Amino acid sequence: MNIRLIPVFFVLFAACVPALCSRDEATAPVPGAETRSRFAALDDVRLLANGLLQLGQSLREFVQKTKGQINDILQKLNIFNHSFYQLSVLASEIKEEGEELKKTTVVLKANNEEIKGLSAEINSKVDNILQEKSQLQSKVEGLEKKLSSLSQGLVSSEQVAEINGLRAVIHSQEQSITELLKAVREQSNQINYQKTKIKTLEEKLTVDTSAQETIERTPEVFSSEPPTLKPFQTSDSSNTTEMNLPSDCSEMFIRGERASGVYVIRPNGSEPFMAYCDMSKDYGATVIQRRKDGSVNFDQTWEKYEHGFGDFQGEFWLGLRKVHSLTARSDSVLHIQLEDWKNCNYFIEYRFDLDGPGSNYTINITHLSGDLPDAMSNHTGVMFSTKDRDNDKHMDANCAHSHTGGWWFSACGDTNLNGKYFLIRPKGHSQRRRGVQWKSPRKASYSFKLTQISVHRMAPVSASSASSHADVFL
Repeated sequence: MNIRLIPVFFVLFAACVPALCSRDEATAPVPGAETRSRFAALDDVRLLANGLLQLGQSLREFVQKTKGQINDILQKLNIFNHSFYQLSVLASEIKEEGEELKKTTVVLKANNEEIKGLSAEINSKVDNILQEKSQLQSKVEGLEKKLSSLSQGLVSSEQVAEINGLRAVIHSQEQSITELLKAVREQSNQINYQKTKIKTLEEKLTVDTSAQETIERTPEVFSSEPPTLKPFQTSDSSNTTEMNLPSDCSEMFIRGERASGVYVIRPNGSEPFMAYCDMSKDYGATVIQRRKDGSVNFDQTWEKYEHGFGDFQGEFWLGLRKVHSLTARSDSVLHIQLEDWKNCNYFIEYRFDLDGPGSNYTINITHLSGDLPDAMSNHTGVMFSTKDRDNDKHMDANCAHSHTGGWWFSACGDTNLNGKYFLIRPKGHSQRRRGVQWKSPRKASYSFKLTQISVHRMAPVSASSASSHADVFL
């Protein structure tokens, strides 16, 4: 506003100059020169006024140009403020995720301490059992010596028979203690494996400080060799019969067991082995596969799939040999549970039978019920395939190698529950087809979050049991 008044001021000044000049001329009158001096002064004033007007115009243009530059600077400042705000938001998000990582590290350390305590307790129990075993052996040896000296003349034949029976009982107890020690060792191995996984996660949390790296990281356990699920073996087959082991988890449920966990079973006269029993429904089911977090790599060889691998408390595959022994009763039902990333549960059941190693574990199934689309009935008569043993019906490709994981591949279809576990949905369609797949009516391939495959005996299904098919994931 002040700049606009400058030209007006100059005009007023120009109007006032003639009056000042006339006043000066009155003090010094010169005959014949009054008119000429007045006009000469007015021209000078006009010339000065024009110069001042041009100067004012130049000043106005300069002010307008300066205003434009100031506006440009303000726009750049606004852009800078917006960028700074975005950086502040991103920094706060990274800080929050860093705090969550610290909390996770604290929880993992607490779990590690708890596992260390359990391991120490198990080791102490094992030591106590070994001490008791050695004491029993020494007592038995002493009793045998005394009995041998007494039996020569003082002990009757009936007493000798009774003593021999007691000796057999003591020997049976010794065998039971040996088997318990083996079971404890198996549990100790599982605990050590869990400790290794926790240590790996702690190292990852220490190194990966940014949020993006935390989301996209893959634990070292994924690429490591998973442990083999070893069978529970006994040194004396007659003693195994005396232990009266159940044939499967269904029999465990019938005997009154209701707690889900790892038990020793002996299906149909086969070698006994350890299996996870799901007791959460109205029957006992033997779990043969579980996926829940991607902690175990399922892209394994034929030998691994035949004998089993993984961790009973996490992800595992029971083993084709053991599954074959479970289906020898001819009344087996295959129960498949799936959970998507929205925590929605689905299930499907088949009448199930699995041939032996001579036919590469050919599957035979008939659809029974469920809310999942039937994706396996057309797989009846299909052999099991792995990346190192191609038994699928596709002539030009190895489906187990291209889709990853062992499965009953017909022709590289969209069903493979042993595929690659994805924590983040891949962008490419070919990559998504390698995931934990079950054929779906939707066009896009979908990799599930949780899977559990179990086997149980055929039985009438009540309304309560039907409603609980997809309720619980262990």
